[in-house]
Amino acid sequence: MDYHSDRFNDASLMIYKNEKLIALLPANRVDTTIYSHQGLTYGGLIFGEKLKFRDVLKIFKAVLKYLSDNGIETLELKQLPSFYARCPNDELLYLMFLTEAQLFRRDALSVLNLKHRPKFSKDRIEGNKRGIKNGLIVKEVDHFDAFWNTILTINLEEKHQIKPVHSLEEITMLKRKFPKHIRQFNVYKDDVLVAGTTIFETEFVAHSQYISGNKDKNILGSLDVLHTYLIENVFHNKAYFDFGISNENNGKQINEGLQYWKEGFGSRTMIQDFYRIPTENHKLLKNVMI
Repeated sequence: MDYHSDRFNDASLMIYKNEKLIALLPANRVDTTIYSHQGLTYGGLIFGEKLKFRDVLKIFKAVLKYLSDNGIETLELKQLPSFYARCPNDELLYLMFLTEAQLFRRDALSVLNLKHRPKFSKDRIEGNKRGIKNGLIVKEVDHFDAFWNTILTINLEEKHQIKPVHSLEEITMLKRKFPKHIRQFNVYKDDVLVAGTTIFETEFVAHSQYISGNKDKNILGSLDVLHTYLIENVFHNKAYFDFGISNENNGKQINEGLQYWKEGFGSRTMIQDFYRIPTENHKLLKNVMI
């Protein structure tokens, strides 16, 4: 997280037991609130799969008490979507209930189960055929310059008046640090870049962090041919393909066209929750185990 340390007041926590590190909470501070790090898409309390519920309970209670004792009134915690975990990990969801946490945001992610995926919709099949007919070529590249400068940044500015979460310099630096986990796939017509996607890859999931095409993407079928290729050839051995969110306004509205396109590949909705917990509610965790 050091690449954007200038944007956040880091307040990450490391939790130890008998001098052994057992959990982490990537976090930043704004006034009297600690945020599950705002510079991370997926965050929350991180702990190993060997820890039992009793351990997680003690860890979370200790975190809330530590924050309360040090003048922090609120913890805003983002949950890790369940399909990213190695094993079931709803301990924190149960602790949200016990601490009377407020669910203030819920994002809807479009996720494709690659082990039991349905057939693509007629529109997506036709789009892929259109891309092949137009002679589109998908290539994996080691650089982001062309995609960032000629497609992604321009589209985000024109449609949403925003910039990519990562600057070109930041995504390039991250690629150097994690070459096997950040990958760029571009689509070309007659050697001209027309679309692309930036993939963040984990052991089980391929996540499209950025998806964008030029103004002719629907005519060319560029995004359809790109994701058909990725799903059927590059990431078919993964458990899931995560298209990311289609919602806006803190999860309260859905971009219907974008959702329709993603569902055409067989994706279904999975959620990521965001909770607000008064740190003084560590007291509610006193007599849980009986």
